[in-house]
Amino acid sequence: MTHFNELIDGYHRFRTSDLRRQHDRWLELREKQEPKVMIVACSDSRVEPSQIFDTIPGEIFVVRNVAALVPPFEDTGGRHGVSAALEFAVTKLKVEEIVVMGHGACGGCAAALSNVFKDAEPGEGGFVRDWVSILDGAREKIKASHGDSAEAGREMEYEAVRVSLANLDTFPFIQKAKAAGEIKLHGAYFSIMDGELHVLGEDDKFHFPQPRAVETAVL
Repeated sequence: MTHFNELIDGYHRFRTSDLRRQHDRWLELREKQEPKVMIVACSDSRVEPSQIFDTIPGEIFVVRNVAALVPPFEDTGGRHGVSAALEFAVTKLKVEEIVVMGHGACGGCAAALSNVFKDAEPGEGGFVRDWVSILDGAREKIKASHGDSAEAGREMEYEAVRVSLANLDTFPFIQKAKAAGEIKLHGAYFSIMDGELHVLGEDDKFHFPQPRAVETAVL
């Protein structure tokens, strides 16, 4: 699908197929939603959480933005879209887990690493620059350890997940939920190149999770 008219065609297929096939599920969702997991993902069109995790409607609460970033907690005035989604998911929906999912070939992370929009005006990259400035510290860290090597890009993508997880811990309502044992935080990374998902372990490294008696396709 590439244009709005094709999207409308897809909607009509949905009406005559999935909507009917999952009729009971949609009846349940009329009344409420009870997702157990929130996913912070990138806006990249190649990284669709519901498809990657093979979920049905109502199972995951998703917020997507450039580079799958979570900003640090701020109580200043303004339009805090990600913070509002977190607040709603944690305090109202009572999600039990939050997953920050980065991905390979991430344009936002590449922009943060190269600082390509350093002097750009809004409309020419300035908005992107301001948003990915969340990763300024990560850029310095990766530059110091990897320079301009081929590995620097992926390490930046990994580090972006770690930064967002650290920023999640700055939110008082998340701190409260964690202290009460009501929520867990996870880091993940989806490789577009080979379709593999890597999960951040306790050793602060990303590992391929073993399937639980589920067959996986190989690209």
